[in-house]
Amino acid sequence: MPSYTPPLRDMQFVIHEVFNVVDELKQIPKHADIDADTINAVLEEGGKFAAEVTFPLNASGDAEGCTLDNTTHAVTTPKGFKEAYAQYVEGGWAALGCDPEYGGQGLPFVVNTLFYEMLNSANQAWTMYPGLTHGAYAALEAHGTPEQKATYLPKMTSGEWTGTMCLTEPHCGTDLGLMRTKAEPQADGTYKITGNKIFISAGEHDMAENIIHLVLARLPDAPPGIKGISLFIVPKFHVNKDGSVGERNGIYCSGLEHKMGIKASATCQMTLEGAVGTMVGQPNKGMQGMFVMMNAARLGVGNQSLGLTEVAYQNALAYAKDRIQMRSLTGPKAKDQPADPIIVHPDVRKMLLTAKAYAEGGRALEAFCAMLLEKEHHHPDEKVRKDSGDLLALLTPIAKAFLTDNGHIATNACMQVFGGHGFIKEWGMEQYVRDNRINMIYEGTNTIQSLDLLGRKVLSNNGATLRKFGKLVAQLVAEEGVNEKMAEFVNPIAYLGDQMTKFTTEIGFKGFQNPDEVGAAAVDYLRVAGHLVFGYFFARMAQVALRKIAEGNQDPFYQAKLQTARFYFAKLFPETATAMRTARTGSKVLMDTDLALA
Repeated sequence: MPSYTPPLRDMQFVIHEVFNVVDELKQIPKHADIDADTINAVLEEGGKFAAEVTFPLNASGDAEGCTLDNTTHAVTTPKGFKEAYAQYVEGGWAALGCDPEYGGQGLPFVVNTLFYEMLNSANQAWTMYPGLTHGAYAALEAHGTPEQKATYLPKMTSGEWTGTMCLTEPHCGTDLGLMRTKAEPQADGTYKITGNKIFISAGEHDMAENIIHLVLARLPDAPPGIKGISLFIVPKFHVNKDGSVGERNGIYCSGLEHKMGIKASATCQMTLEGAVGTMVGQPNKGMQGMFVMMNAARLGVGNQSLGLTEVAYQNALAYAKDRIQMRSLTGPKAKDQPADPIIVHPDVRKMLLTAKAYAEGGRALEAFCAMLLEKEHHHPDEKVRKDSGDLLALLTPIAKAFLTDNGHIATNACMQVFGGHGFIKEWGMEQYVRDNRINMIYEGTNTIQSLDLLGRKVLSNNGATLRKFGKLVAQLVAEEGVNEKMAEFVNPIAYLGDQMTKFTTEIGFKGFQNPDEVGAAAVDYLRVAGHLVFGYFFARMAQVALRKIAEGNQDPFYQAKLQTARFYFAKLFPETATAMRTARTGSKVLMDTDLALA
């Protein structure tokens, strides 16, 4: 019963009018010939694929789920998934952002990011099968040998083979230093790998010819902890010298997790029994390669919640315009009907606008991160590469945690708009809530992301990277500080920007004396930082909208953008005051609670 329309107009606004990505991309030699028409055409066709091919499989896939044959260890995906994936491969979508050296189309990362937003709106569970391949591709491209790249990347680029990341184990969760999977060196330079992995998304399925697992394991003489982990390529099927698929390798699915959401995505327990693998990178330095994949996945998870926020909003908005209940508090609005549409009620509008604002802010953040990734890897200026990498490192935990927390808020709000019908499966809203819930957990829980932001990305360099983002805020404030029409958008971020310096210094000083202070403040800190980032983007979006209106543009899109920005600053941005206050209460009220938690 749900519907989905790709938000192409807002995507074009963000990338062309706010970020001017074509001009930015032309500074990068490989994208010197890119133009807006090409980007728009690709996104339009990508939106059609998402809406017409994968979206119709979302509810049925959730109801059917995946099945495991315990005898053969084969996993069958829901009806239509395999055929949709074949269309994805045939259409060249797998190769969109990949290097032409391996058969890719070489389009900018931002195009692939926006395409995947639409796929996530349409069907997050299906999208996880090809989505993880991009992270595995990136890790191999960065750390693989020429032979490994030649063997695996062309097939992963085409989509004929998919990829996974096999990290955690039943006993260790996020603490990968505790992992026990062993890798025994062989005379031919390969390794025999034995162990058990859990929570492996797309670890086994029937959609592709081969699955390329990137597996973390320990060498016999490895030092303890995280410094003793190596990374290995372990294909489902051995690859012959001519590139063809050979015999089955000793890695198989030994169980499927029964989950709250994303039921059509195969979340596998993987058993390795002497599986043959080859090392990626250097011994005991496997986390270097895995972090490439993990950081790509963290941006991808934020994009998943962005997609769910958008589709939940679209359906809640349509329902609120159609559903009649009670009368407006200021008098009847639909006088020809026995009651008014519920969209006339203030709190219904608050829920809808919350989802809309979190979708539009999230879209700007994901597009901005994609451009930073592009510049970090390909810009000819070394300083631009360095600054882009630093900013991306700062924003990655925010993109993962802030967007997924917001997705939780937004999908629940949209379900609430439906009232009792939102709780009923046939309307589709409860699936968006269930599917989003995992996004706050995997690829490092949002608490882990918060600790990463505050501890590693901010305090470890005394706020130097945070100040780089602060310069962007200050630049915008300087540009528009005397513009009265921009005051309602720039004053809040100017004030918060000033507060962040004092706030960060205070938390850092307390953390130096007692590390638990950092742990106690981190989640609140990330919420504050997330709103500073969103506030900056909403101010930039308002800046463009005001200019267009001043030029005489009558498109109601720009007035709508201003209304959304005003709502964001009035109703959502003030969370920062509460979050800073709770962060400052410190760790004592949490840690001196032995009796309360006895």
